[in-house]
Amino acid sequence: MTSRVDLLLSAARARLDRLSPEQAAAEIRSGAAVLVDIRPAAQRAEQGEPDGALVVERNVLEWRFDPTNDAALPIAADDLRVVVICQEGYTSSLAAAALRDVGVHRATDVDGGFAAWRAAGLPTTPGRAVSPR
Repeated sequence: MTSRVDLLLSAARARLDRLSPEQAAAEIRSGAAVLVDIRPAAQRAEQGEPDGALVVERNVLEWRFDPTNDAALPIAADDLRVVVICQEGYTSSLAAAALRDVGVHRATDVDGGFAAWRAAGLPTTPGRAVSPR
């Protein structure tokens, strides 16, 4: 039996034109896209970050990219392609589909996430220590 979350993930991915890490990097280098890292701070600190990624944690993603929201980032009004990356490419698919729901019609994600990005030898920045609360 397929779980409900597997069905949700399949439906999300059916709406996306997912990119390989290399395809995403090429779009970002050309200026046609922005890479958005949605992983939590602790994960970024431990694993590192893709060079040049904009960090917007998952819990505020829709608010930061909904161009009709007062809390939206300035780039939300641009017609840039938003490419979401998480650790392994699952959460990013759900997040990219949610962005499409708030009007970011070209949103997509990186197939395989940061793990695939790093395995492809694409540029990364070492993680930064997270200060305890």
